[in-house]
Amino acid sequence: MNALDALPSILVTLAAGAWTAARIAAGALVIALAGGLALALLVHASSGGSLAGRLLRGVVAALIEWARNVPALAHLFLLYFGLASVGLRLSPMAAAILGLGGIGAATLCDVFVAALKSLHVGQREAALAAGLTPWQTLRFVLLPQMLRLVMPALANFASQLLKDTSLASAIAAPEIMFFARQLVTSTFQTPLIYASALALYAAMLLPLGWVLSRFETRLTRGRLEATP
Repeated sequence: MNALDALPSILVTLAAGAWTAARIAAGALVIALAGGLALALLVHASSGGSLAGRLLRGVVAALIEWARNVPALAHLFLLYFGLASVGLRLSPMAAAILGLGGIGAATLCDVFVAALKSLHVGQREAALAAGLTPWQTLRFVLLPQMLRLVMPALANFASQLLKDTSLASAIAAPEIMFFARQLVTSTFQTPLIYASALALYAAMLLPLGWVLSRFETRLTRGRLEATP
């Protein structure tokens, strides 16, 4: 079979892997956002000098350093193969989502903490003085401003996360690179297959980058229009 004859079946197979990659990235992004924000709020709430606050910040800092310094692939192997050895079996997709999401939570925690620290303390004090509860202050005053500040970092993270789904092929998650290697073995059309995989990643990442850039622009415009 020549390259042109093989191309349609190659694209169909890789497209199935792209759908899996998108699902992994979406699931990991949800975990990263929720976990990162939860950790950031814990750090923000324990910013005093109490012993409990220092211990909590120390634990969070240790988790962040672990995620930064241990390769992502090692986390995936631990979740997929390590847990299976003690009787807890995760599917390749579940292990990939949890692994990449957990690493992302540690990454985004630092981003969220920095954004919260950059907000003037007077805004929180004014909101509380106006009668808002601490939860209302966080929801209506601090978090909307934080979202505008962290949007560039979130856009970069989302794009990188989609690319990192290629690591999941190492634990047999049926994403793009997993199918690409299988196709190379069965068809020997190596240049065509990997060129198709590259084009497929670009077809996913370029629109994603454009959408996130437009969203960031709208947030920035809204902030400028709201500024007296």
